[in-house]
Amino acid sequence: MHFPVVHAIRYAILNKSHSLVKEASQKITVHKRFVTHTPSGGFCPEPDRTPFGLFGLVCAVVPGLLIGATISKYMANFLEENELFVPSDDDDDDDDD
Repeated sequence: MHFPVVHAIRYAILNKSHSLVKEASQKITVHKRFVTHTPSGGFCPEPDRTPFGLFGLVCAVVPGLLIGATISKYMANFLEENELFVPSDDDDDDDDD
């Protein structure tokens, strides 16, 4: 089956979207710099790094551990209060009686 109206509508939509993309690409310029070599063939200098060192590591790890411990504590309390999981004392396998 061939529907000329459907074909005309599809063509109009595709043509309009193509012209919109063309207009947008002419107006917007995205600056990306992936240059690794100079025109003479040498390597570009290494970009500057922001050193955080041990202080940055501590500032990233400690809050994550505290937040994780708090969430697990509240979840354990919730499960125990609703009796979904209650640890029993009978499961001790280290008794030598």
